Amino acid sequence: MEKKFYAKLFKICLWVLLVASVALLCYVAFIGKFSEGSVDALLGWAYGMLGLAIAAIVCVGLYITATTNPKNLIKLVIVLAGAAALCGLAFLLAKGAPAQGYTGEVLPSQGTLKLTDTVLNLTYILGGTAILSIIVGEIVMALRSKKA
Repeated sequence: MEKKFYAKLFKICLWVLLVASVALLCYVAFIGKFSEGSVDALLGWAYGMLGLAIAAIVCVGLYITATTNPKNLIKLVIVLAGAAALCGLAFLLAKGAPAQGYTGEVLPSQGTLKLTDTVLNLTYILGGTAILSIIVGEIVMALRSKKA
């Protein structure tokens, strides 16, 4: 009974979010004519959806881990703390320097520049880690296949 309720609730939430997304997109495309305010609304909605997705992943992961194997809850908390530390490191490394060559009328705020640099630093760190893990993984696989 409980699974059917959650499945139905999940499906209803998905439909509500889909309808709201399509309505906002139609507003921006046809009524707002891609003005600055309508594009800001669309970007705000995208950020909200991203935040909702991340929160859902964390909350569902916590719930499933807590109900199926409570011992793994410590591992999940360690991963979340590591992710938070990585974001904090990217923030500390961000300079927030003014954009060079920017010709717009309104200059971005210091907070916007700092956030942009944080996201770029996080992208560089994660991209470098991904490339490094691919290289190390291939070397480890090659060494294991030679031993066998």
